[in-house]
Amino acid sequence: MVNSRLSVLVSLSLGVACGIFAFAAGAALIESRLAAILIAMLAGGLVVLLGLKRPIVALDATACSRPLAIISGLVTLLALVQIARLAVFMVDPSQVAYSSIPSSRWEIQHSCLSAYFVSAQAASTSPDIYDDALFTMPDDDPNTPRKARMIGPFKIDVFEYPPPFLLLPRALMHLTPDFMRLRMLWFGLSGGVFLFALLVVARFMSPAAGTRALLLSPLVWMSLPMTSTLQKGNVQGMVIAAVILAMALFEWRRWAAGGAILAFVTLSKLYPGLLVLYLLVRRQWRALAWTAAFAVVFLVLTFLDIGWGPYAAFLDRFPALLGGEAFPAFRNPAAMAINFSIPGLAFKAKLFGVPGMSFGASKIVGWIYTSIALAVTVLAGLRNLRRDEKPLVWMAILILATLRSPFLPQAYAAVPSLWLLTLLAATYAPTTRTLYAVILTWVTLNIYWPMDWPIDPRLLAVLSGAPQALTAVLVVLALRRRLQLETITP
Repeated sequence: MVNSRLSVLVSLSLGVACGIFAFAAGAALIESRLAAILIAMLAGGLVVLLGLKRPIVALDATACSRPLAIISGLVTLLALVQIARLAVFMVDPSQVAYSSIPSSRWEIQHSCLSAYFVSAQAASTSPDIYDDALFTMPDDDPNTPRKARMIGPFKIDVFEYPPPFLLLPRALMHLTPDFMRLRMLWFGLSGGVFLFALLVVARFMSPAAGTRALLLSPLVWMSLPMTSTLQKGNVQGMVIAAVILAMALFEWRRWAAGGAILAFVTLSKLYPGLLVLYLLVRRQWRALAWTAAFAVVFLVLTFLDIGWGPYAAFLDRFPALLGGEAFPAFRNPAAMAINFSIPGLAFKAKLFGVPGMSFGASKIVGWIYTSIALAVTVLAGLRNLRRDEKPLVWMAILILATLRSPFLPQAYAAVPSLWLLTLLAATYAPTTRTLYAVILTWVTLNIYWPMDWPIDPRLLAVLSGAPQALTAVLVVLALRRRLQLETITP
């Protein structure tokens, strides 16, 4: 009876979430609000029926304590309301009151997706998809924060990814050729992919841990970094989800599907390559072979689609991307302060007047950290892991990889950390003490300050240092965890 009630509540929640994302995608594809509502109802209803008849996660009601059930129910309700509100802003950008932080003009106007759209368009006619003139006004002063071009009410961001990434936005632009419609579709796709990955990981874990992971997952959706990622259209959430999905597929011996996913995200963002090293250390040759094969396929497809010019432009720009000089964020003290990356610590030190803290110092820190991350990945790959440990290790390695980027802003930096928090907590009995620790950690990871709100950059650097440090703690805990899955004491 208890298990049945839990299954109904989980299925209903998943149905509502899928309906919200389907509404945004439907509005983009059909341009009819009524049709979008019907699509949302159909998608949500199908998910509820499937969840009741063939649940993707084998729920274990005995793994759920009463405090966990109460917290999960409350947070789920708040998360669904927050996602629904955000969907209104994504479908109608004039409804700024429904954005994640309506009082921040910077949060409302910033769009990472704009860079993908502009470069995807430019790739058809121009070999230099990184040309600053595409994104920045001609009268921009290089000594002050960047003066962005506009696309509708949004500021155009700077494109900083390898050319193969453009296969995704260029494919979607055949369905939604204008930016506003692409923005809706991207929101629906991002949310759907992330939700699916959460379910897959919960299914991969044991029934007890998987149930807890699923019940704690609304904490990720309700977080400021997650809503910021969805609102800005940054691909980071999808990449994190895709990498973890690929690793789970490899464990289920779905080599081709896992290889295709891992190859695309690695070529698109580079840092998932640390998981390729992990597979190499574990001698998972079939996974590596499929990943390599699909990497060649995506490279060739990109070449056939947009030619050699963007590759040449990327090779020319790559040193500046790796070293940080290509990121205009380093012209803004507030952006330096909310940078979670390890190389970015040099610029945080610069805010406090430490001499010699330049790109040169940042590069030294970055390469020292790179050697540490590589060593940790090798050691993790040599360990014998139990099933519930594997997602923790994958996520920890992925977080280590993200921290190597020259610039990792608060907008999405904590998303994998929040997910790791729920997975780590799922391996413990949900006692009151454990839940208090989870909530306190969640609050700390949600420290977030919009860049147009007045504050001393040094104070902001200290504030952002708390979730940055906690991210490192979670990685250490995940890598050191030796599982004997805890049960609830009657």
